[in-house]
Amino acid sequence: MTGTHEEISKPAGDGAQGARLGWRDAIEQTVTGLGYDLVDIERSGRGLLRVYIDRVPGRDYPSGDGEFVTVEDCEQVTRQLQFALEVDSVDYERLEVSSPGLDRPLKRAADYERFAGQEISLTLKLPFQGRKVWRGVLARVEDGAWNLVFNDGKAEQVLAFALDEVREARLVPVVDFKGRRGKPAGAAPTGVDGGQER
Repeated sequence: MTGTHEEISKPAGDGAQGARLGWRDAIEQTVTGLGYDLVDIERSGRGLLRVYIDRVPGRDYPSGDGEFVTVEDCEQVTRQLQFALEVDSVDYERLEVSSPGLDRPLKRAADYERFAGQEISLTLKLPFQGRKVWRGVLARVEDGAWNLVFNDGKAEQVLAFALDEVREARLVPVVDFKGRRGKPAGAAPTGVDGGQER
């Protein structure tokens, strides 16, 4: 899904000389220093550098209240990143700063903690019971373990997994335009069947 974003073009420089920080470190330090969560970074052909940011819950932002990234947030991060990347001699042609969209990826343990109780789509590295893709409510267990709670049409089921078994996890978009509402961990939403085969 497409989120809010800001795109800027910059002429390519010689780039490699005098780098103070690695380009990933420079981006992470800048984004987190502004009070945002760095969700992901993509570097594509022809000099495109794409940065996905999210708001940190409970924090006040100059661009206003709300849980979703605004155009103003993207503009602020873009301006600061342009400066930081120039100082650290990071070579790029185009910079895009964007929200992660409604189907935000879960990349780090902190993401799983933050979105426990939410509905996610989970793709495992190896198949379990003949399939890799599962869908249900994310629930925290102890010792770094996680559960995915879903209804298979007959009864509530639980898929236990560890983060190192996950290829990809994303939030299931909520399209009621009122924002995400947390569901108690362990409560499967109606109609969730655990996913589809792929």
